[in-house]
Amino acid sequence: MPLNPPDLSRRNFLWSALAATSVAALPLLARAMSSRRRPNIVFILADDMGFGDTSVYGQKKFHTPHIDGLAAEGVRFTQAYAGAPVCAPSRSALITGLNTGHTRVRDNFALAGGHVGHKGKEEIRRASLTDEDHTIADYLGKSGYKTALFGKWHLDGYDPAAIPNRHGFQTFKGWLTQTGSTQGYFPRQRYHNEELIDLPENANGKQGRYGTTIVTEDAVDFITDNTESPFFLYVAYDAPHSPYVAPDLGSYANENWDKDEKIYASMIEYLDNGVGRILDAIKAAGLDQDTIVFFASDNGPRSEPTPQQTKVINFFDSNGPLHGYKRDMYEGGIRDPFIARWPGHIPAGRTSEVPIFFPDVLPTALDLAGAPAEHSDGISLQSYLLHPDRPAKDRFLYWEFYEPSFEQAVRWGRWKAVRHGRKGLLELYDLTSDPAEKTNIAEKHPDVVARIERHIRETHTASVEYPDPA
Repeated sequence: MPLNPPDLSRRNFLWSALAATSVAALPLLARAMSSRRRPNIVFILADDMGFGDTSVYGQKKFHTPHIDGLAAEGVRFTQAYAGAPVCAPSRSALITGLNTGHTRVRDNFALAGGHVGHKGKEEIRRASLTDEDHTIADYLGKSGYKTALFGKWHLDGYDPAAIPNRHGFQTFKGWLTQTGSTQGYFPRQRYHNEELIDLPENANGKQGRYGTTIVTEDAVDFITDNTESPFFLYVAYDAPHSPYVAPDLGSYANENWDKDEKIYASMIEYLDNGVGRILDAIKAAGLDQDTIVFFASDNGPRSEPTPQQTKVINFFDSNGPLHGYKRDMYEGGIRDPFIARWPGHIPAGRTSEVPIFFPDVLPTALDLAGAPAEHSDGISLQSYLLHPDRPAKDRFLYWEFYEPSFEQAVRWGRWKAVRHGRKGLLELYDLTSDPAEKTNIAEKHPDVVARIERHIRETHTASVEYPDPA
């Protein structure tokens, strides 16, 4: 009998090879082991930040170094779209994966159904998510992810049951539409899951704790406390939504600008610093290569069409080269910054011209998590994230909106169509040559208009909250 049987010799060889492995090779082994872990998914959402409100997208007057750093270490999409031109429906499209022809909340207000409440002295009807609606957090929670939302929900309307904890978020700290004391940049109260807690630092008009900073601190604490299992973290900032409020003027105190402009820049500086602190927490927890971070805005700039806000947004050129503001179906109302970073997986410093929109986020998150696919109006972006040079698929992106009157829009390849009113003629723009949508060329391309009209008919579906006129 040989002294070293073949199996034993092979085993000895393997052990010898392992013993000879240098210390320098251990990080490679660690990365290989780490790659088997399902990634953490962090989605950071700004509120009413325009396409041109970050340096990496062209801002010249103030700086966003941490958001720029995301782009430098990941992929920046130049033709990314929010779910709608205002807050609530945009977030509904984001969280349900359905466009505004299908999702529950299609405007900040509802035409019917929903619940009636009050915004100040004004009586308002709002739509809210129901038990029939399912979210990213629902699906990822069932797949073993820890789920958390910090900040703005805006999908509860005036329904006490439509809160984040009943739509998949195991942890929620933030504010609700139905509870006025939780709102504002220095809120008197705040929800911790379903419990309403006081913030004594902000009681009786005091301004001790700033909302942007509170959200950042909650996100950092969550990351620090959840290093062992995969998580989905939704960080929903209020900034730079009106009113323009900041604890100080930050780096812009000595600029020769009007005060509103200094405050706006400072609000974004606080948000940008929050992004930096979140990234630092991910790195400190050893989760950098296990975590994909997304950054986006929920719609275009200018919360309300007031002279004050219009002046500020125009001063900073917040919509960049695009036409339109928040509430517009033109590019300035719905095209937004969108960045993804995942070290070791997404190539650094890349840009993608692939048209994408918020309904793509749900299938992307499920794909990244290895969770079962669910119905959505979007597609998984994983291949575009990992291979930014991949050409775009030929598909339609659809939006509808109800304030102050019915509006529709479609993106199809190079084409962008906009309709004002239910019976309005479609406007058509070629975004490759006319990104500012200055020249309506619908009469020159009746075949394109007809194909888009057909898609609109196939996509729009009336609902209880948004019925079609009789």
